[in-house]
Amino acid sequence: MDYSLAIENGPDTIPGGTGILLLHPSIGETDRIDTDFLKEDTDAFLVVSTRTTAREVEQKLEYYDVDESKATILDTLSVERGYSRRSAENVYYVAAPDDLDGVVDRVGRFLDESEGKRRISVDSLTEMAYYADDDATYDATAAMLDHLANHDAVGLFHLSKEVHESATIDRFRELFDVVLDLDEDGNVVVETDL
Repeated sequence: MDYSLAIENGPDTIPGGTGILLLHPSIGETDRIDTDFLKEDTDAFLVVSTRTTAREVEQKLEYYDVDESKATILDTLSVERGYSRRSAENVYYVAAPDDLDGVVDRVGRFLDESEGKRRISVDSLTEMAYYADDDATYDATAAMLDHLANHDAVGLFHLSKEVHESATIDRFRELFDVVLDLDEDGNVVVETDL
């Protein structure tokens, strides 16, 4: 199954099972790329949010006119920070951004329980590595990519260029078939092994 990819300078479509790494400056315009990715030919999508709460994710989706009826959100911040959690059919929580087993499990369950064209967005690997560590985050990323391959789904994974050493960035790059390199001016360079 092929998926449309509405990313400038990128291929028109990508096959199911493809993971995309979004390298960005810390102040980069990632929301536009993220929401463009989630809008295209999608039956259901999961946002794994390690930077913002579920409410903030919903506000972003609404602002960029993404169909929220297709959204499932995994909020990794609210429990640890003591924020109120509202129960909703499409919102799930794990204890903290370093609960990587919980994150990987929820990604797998989302893909098991949904049908059609599915996308996931992980925003961001940098926060996961900050709370856990690079090695554990690398292993969790590989596990999530395996879930994508097993379910013919696609995913976009955020990683900040300004936080990690180049060796760490290179290590993560090797996991992905497509790399989007976003600069501070909003320009995107696309590298693909498809």
